[in-house]
Amino acid sequence: MQNVTLLGATGSIGQSTLDVISLHKENFTLFAVTANTSVKRLLDICLEYHPRFAVMLDVNCAKDLKHQLDQQQFNKVEVLSGEQALIDVASDSEVDSVMAAIVGSVGLMPTLAAVRAGKRVLLANKESLVMAGALFMQEVETYQAELLPIDSEHNAIFQCLPSGRKDKSLLQKGIEKILLTGSGGPFRKTPLDQFESITPDQAISHPNWDMGPKISVDSATMMNKGLELIEACWLFDVDQSVVEFVVHPQSIIHSMVAYNDGSVLAQMGNPDMRTPIANALAWPDRIDSGVEPLDFFQVNQLEFEPADHQRFPCLNLARESMISGGTRMAMLNAANEVAVDSFLKNRIRFTEIPILIDGAMQKLESHVAESLDTILLDDQRARQFVSEQIQ
Repeated sequence: MQNVTLLGATGSIGQSTLDVISLHKENFTLFAVTANTSVKRLLDICLEYHPRFAVMLDVNCAKDLKHQLDQQQFNKVEVLSGEQALIDVASDSEVDSVMAAIVGSVGLMPTLAAVRAGKRVLLANKESLVMAGALFMQEVETYQAELLPIDSEHNAIFQCLPSGRKDKSLLQKGIEKILLTGSGGPFRKTPLDQFESITPDQAISHPNWDMGPKISVDSATMMNKGLELIEACWLFDVDQSVVEFVVHPQSIIHSMVAYNDGSVLAQMGNPDMRTPIANALAWPDRIDSGVEPLDFFQVNQLEFEPADHQRFPCLNLARESMISGGTRMAMLNAANEVAVDSFLKNRIRFTEIPILIDGAMQKLESHVAESLDTILLDDQRARQFVSEQIQ
């Protein structure tokens, strides 16, 4: 029986994790669940799954949750609040695995706490590696944590790598390219002269995946692929030049690894996050994820095309930040978070997202990412700069 802390229980990854755990109650139990402000959803999770702790980042929301649990005379869950509580339930000695599914930079500290506690960390919070990749991976090694990727693309790469995948010598094992696939989002074929009129509702309507609004907008700009490029470089210890973007509209092949003997290994499956979640929860074993098996006779065609960097300038911005190094990647992520939030609130146009990010990258000086304090300081500098530009 594994005790699991689920960071970000009310999001799409959290829901998919709960679905997998529900199929295997004899193997997994929820130690703690966390959320930001979604009181009603976390209440439902508490009533159904009976975790020992429920943590809400927002203090007032935590009081509301406690009040509603008391009204139902349900005292099996202890309600906590604040960032320190997130850190505590991620690093508790009774926890075996931590699903890091909090979206955004707020997920960095509790995920890092799980690493420092030597947990099995199921990483869906890509921002942890984008912001603090070098430091994060050093801590994984120092504290002998087990890091398993949950993003469908990185989990696919993980499954396609040789058995010695934890060695820092992938290139010596005959790997020539990591092929990072992406659907191209909802605007792959939209005329460029229509981009300025794109609405938030249009941007969050992904053709293949059911995701939260922030991740959906990142998919629409293809910044998600840029962030995944950075994440892949840290996870698999490769230079950015080894990672290539491939647009694959059907989202059936989740990523590929090309070897120097001409072989290309691909991980395939229906676009459902329960597959990589089940893979990581049970690794190195396999368990039922609840996902329908891929029916090859229903797959009419598989298309592939190069990414259009004019259409999706965020791809270049992300790669340039990786080349620059230091805190530049944290600043990229921070600028993107502020810009996307403003777009979702109808304060800026869709086309202004990459413009604002590029402005921050051009105007602000980055530093050596030698400590969390330095990283978080430059993160805040980028946020303030973009906010001022929007004002």
